[in-house]
Amino acid sequence: MSVPRRTLSHIGEATEDPMCWMCDDPTMTKDDALARMAGLVADHGWALQYVEGGRVRPPWCYTVGLSLYGVPELLVTGLRSEDSARLLNGMAAHLVDHDGTLSVGERFVPADGREYEVVGMPHPDAHLLTTYALMGDLPIRALQLVWSDDRGHWPWDVGFRSRRGGQPVLGPRAGTPSPRPGT
Repeated sequence: MSVPRRTLSHIGEATEDPMCWMCDDPTMTKDDALARMAGLVADHGWALQYVEGGRVRPPWCYTVGLSLYGVPELLVTGLRSEDSARLLNGMAAHLVDHDGTLSVGERFVPADGREYEVVGMPHPDAHLLTTYALMGDLPIRALQLVWSDDRGHWPWDVGFRSRRGGQPVLGPRAGTPSPRPGT
């Protein structure tokens, strides 16, 4: 089965990248943007929501629509939009089109040559706002794809080289107990 090209959507600061819809069209409402995203999911199976970073906040990108297939939504922090799109579209195709799986703690190296570790997200509702706005009636699970730096260090390692804003890890690693509420 051929994998259709997936669409990357942007929100946040206006940039040279295409499709910061509400930035490019000041008449567009949030409901208009959600309807457009829903159309992309209907046409392509899933879409990506890219959230621009700021001075101290890194960008992040996540899938919208994988929950329709009964698989976890995916998120990556700290990567450029093109790198995020390549990674998330490839992994989404693995999950949906090839009946693949991802497990918390699993490590893999896709075509970009960077190593990734799968981390569970206990509170995806805090970060996958568009996914929840469109699919809040479905059970939504999510996994973060955490990347190692060019020296093989991870964000939890001393000496990790991050980009501006770092790479927040949004959940516990495999075998790491979740913090108790209020701690």
